[in-house]
Amino acid sequence: MANSDFSVLERVPIFACLDEQGLTQVAAVASEFEAPPGQVLVEIGQPGLGVFVIESGTVRIEPPGDEPIERGPGDFFGELAILTDSPRTARVSATSDVRGLVIRRADIANLLNREPTIAVAMLREVARRLVDISH
Repeated sequence: MANSDFSVLERVPIFACLDEQGLTQVAAVASEFEAPPGQVLVEIGQPGLGVFVIESGTVRIEPPGDEPIERGPGDFFGELAILTDSPRTARVSATSDVRGLVIRRADIANLLNREPTIAVAMLREVARRLVDISH
């Protein structure tokens, strides 16, 4: 990813709190990905290899026993498996052409150590999502 292209990262709640230096660190370790409609990006039970950020398009998150959730530009997914070092808890598939960024597990762990504000923002967003699900 071009280090100066922060527009995607700035729209993501977990990275919005970062200054230019922090955004540069995230951009340096992020890789771009594309997925056509129907492609499965994450499967239940698989190891969490990274955090995904959606730049364009939409995905469907299917947690077992719960209603599917749609996510779009500026949203992210895959954080629970990274934060808890546990297997994936939901299936995620593209519902349209999707473009985005993925940050590998080791890279996100290093970022969280260097930029604790990302960890705090990520935990806030995870907590908000849990509250939304329970209501």
